[in-house]
Amino acid sequence: MQEELSELVTRLRAAFADHLISVILYGSAAMGDHDERMSDLNVLCVLDRISPDELALSEPIFRWWIGQKNPPPLLLTEEEVRTSTDCFPIEFHDMQEHRRVLHGADVIEGLEIDRSFYRAQVEQELRAKQIRLRQKAAELLSQSDRLIKLMADSLSTFCVLGRHGLILSGREPRWKKREILAALEVALGVPFKGANEILAIRENKSRRSESDSVSLLRIYLNEIDALVRFVDALSK
Repeated sequence: MQEELSELVTRLRAAFADHLISVILYGSAAMGDHDERMSDLNVLCVLDRISPDELALSEPIFRWWIGQKNPPPLLLTEEEVRTSTDCFPIEFHDMQEHRRVLHGADVIEGLEIDRSFYRAQVEQELRAKQIRLRQKAAELLSQSDRLIKLMADSLSTFCVLGRHGLILSGREPRWKKREILAALEVALGVPFKGANEILAIRENKSRRSESDSVSLLRIYLNEIDALVRFVDALSK
């Protein structure tokens, strides 16, 4: 991981020189919950301007980075960082809590996030991901392995959103998936048996038989529904 990050910074500095304001690692790798098999390396790249010229310089770097099975860096100007906290409060909140400055200035320090935008984005993301999970699951009910993979792939997102639900409710933030699920069980008064089993599957500690995948989905969807209702009830 460190070699990839160092190489990314080297390529960005060579391409942009003084136009490169900052490179920041955020997400699971910055908070110590990175799983090389399933987690991404999330990087914010801040430039002083972004025109077609900068995009052309970015292309070979992004192609290489994506070839390492990482998502493309988040490319913003310094002004966009200052003015986008109302659009991306979840992302900037996470960056404020856990980040590693790989190069340049710490452009995240001092940003202010409005609670009303923050709560609205958490609920919107939860509902959108809930609907998307249902849509995809409907295509895979007879394909156990793919259904299990769908649930395993979705767990990280729901844990992230669950963490933000905990923060919005005034509870102590949790960062490890298992800790988030335990805290949600206490906050919601609901056992998260499905999510914990999916986490065990992700960690290769458990495996469901083909006949059980649909019943696991049923439990998991009920837990997600409880989380949605929990966030919806939080003060606006």
